[in-house]
Amino acid sequence: MKNSSAVTGIAASFIIGLLIALAGSQGSVDVGPLPLFALCGVIAFVINWAAFIPSYLKQTEHYYDLTGSVTYLTLTATALAFSELDGRAFLVAALVIVWATRLGTFLFRRVRRDGGDGRFDELKTNPLHFSMMWSVQALWVFLTLACSLAAISGSERKPLGIVAALGVLVWVVGFAIEVTADRQKSAFKADPANNGRYITTGLWAWSRHPNYFGEIVLWVGIAIIALPVLSGWRLVTLISPLFVYTLLTRFSGIPLLERRAKKRWGDEPAFQQYKKSTPALVLRPPRTA
Repeated sequence: MKNSSAVTGIAASFIIGLLIALAGSQGSVDVGPLPLFALCGVIAFVINWAAFIPSYLKQTEHYYDLTGSVTYLTLTATALAFSELDGRAFLVAALVIVWATRLGTFLFRRVRRDGGDGRFDELKTNPLHFSMMWSVQALWVFLTLACSLAAISGSERKPLGIVAALGVLVWVVGFAIEVTADRQKSAFKADPANNGRYITTGLWAWSRHPNYFGEIVLWVGIAIIALPVLSGWRLVTLISPLFVYTLLTRFSGIPLLERRAKKRWGDEPAFQQYKKSTPALVLRPPRTA
């Protein structure tokens, strides 16, 4: 990666975050001179830029995912602290907190157990490249939380109803899929007999990336819960699940892992058959011979 590309990535993260902040701040309660929604965006970047400094000095990415989870929790807590709360705000916040706490703990334990993340091997040696990753994470958190923050920080309130119930159901399904997939893979990797192999059992027989499918589904659920109190420019914040889908299927998620898998096992007939018969994302029952 060229330094100019890193600078462009940092600038793009800030500009996109600013545009989302402007859209989501419509109807947001104010905290001093700033709308609460925009303040959350500022906090997201401050946390990640602050975490970048010691991480670069120590040349470690061990706290990258943990910082992401802390950012999710901090923004949610900030929105709750300064809003006029109702059932929808508490519900959305509770679901985000449960997800962020579970995933952050899981990822932090994994990186401590398995060592560094190969994505950062070259990036962390260059301050511009490494800082871009932290800027992207700040934007990632802010965009992912956008409709949640809009629902919590907005002045419009409506009672919970059938739409919220549907959203909770969708979230529960997605969360259950993500947790189950993560546990199955952790158990698979913990068995020494599976060292250097790829998992094809459990939900991983239904999808090559069931954890990502679950994550996308749960954010769709949160967007459904938030929808009744979004209007005008605040509807832009519904980009949240679309952003998660695009990020995981086009950039940092599936494409990266698929390239690694092809490099390690691409010449194996069994892997070629697994890839051919198993969808990349959406769950589908295994095909019988």
